[in-house]
Amino acid sequence: MPHKLGKLIEGWKMIKTPVIDFHTHAGGWSSIGMKFDIPKFIKVMDASGVDISCINCIFHGKAKRSNDIVSAIVKENPHRFAGVGFVTPHYPDECIAELERCFDHLGMKFLKIYPDYFGKPVDDPGYYPIFEWADERNLVIMCHSSYGTGSPSDSLTGPLRFIGLSDRYPNIRWVLAHSGNDTPGQIQAVTAGQSSPNIFLETCTSFGAQGTIEFLVEGVGGDRVLFGSDMPLIDGKFGVGRIVTADISDEDKKKILGLNAMKLLNIQPNDLPNI
Repeated sequence: MPHKLGKLIEGWKMIKTPVIDFHTHAGGWSSIGMKFDIPKFIKVMDASGVDISCINCIFHGKAKRSNDIVSAIVKENPHRFAGVGFVTPHYPDECIAELERCFDHLGMKFLKIYPDYFGKPVDDPGYYPIFEWADERNLVIMCHSSYGTGSPSDSLTGPLRFIGLSDRYPNIRWVLAHSGNDTPGQIQAVTAGQSSPNIFLETCTSFGAQGTIEFLVEGVGGDRVLFGSDMPLIDGKFGVGRIVTADISDEDKKKILGLNAMKLLNIQPNDLPNI
């Protein structure tokens, strides 16, 4: 009798679909020993079946340095990485110019913000000039979201805060990284997603409760859930496996793994690597 794992692997091979990792990081995080190695990164992508990784760099206070790092990675590997811009309200006089550089010259696909570094909530007025610019451009913004973990993030990026932001900036497509993280946050993330068609939920989390993927899909539908791994902080194979083995339809698996991201970011089939 074949082992059950063999059936899972066979089933994964039968799901032929583009795979876009919406949430990965460049740079280093010395306090936890994170190092970024492009050949190793791509090797894990290949092992996980990932075609393109959307890569951001939030580990430098100066956004220009972060965006230059991302741009260089994409230029070296244009069919494997999509660039994600980063700005912080710490430097309000530089934000708009850096946004223009990111999206008019560097070809970034969307914007990442990280309110933990700013020390103020995501709906603080310090972010308004950034959001106003993004709203005029109909951009996608991904933001760390967290609630119920006991971390400082809970008071800054609780998913319910995005309901008001979605109302205030209706042209932005908001992606809640981690979907609130722990179970209380995931409940809030689904509530936020149900409030607005412009709120999307991303799957990576350090809190791997069973049934999370099923809960997100049941809450907002398979069209608004996006696969993300948090690579290299978390092994990308784990993130793919949670979706492949989830008790959802193959159609929803395909959407989550890549088709939703391709639609959201206007990635065409000929943009995918021939691997």
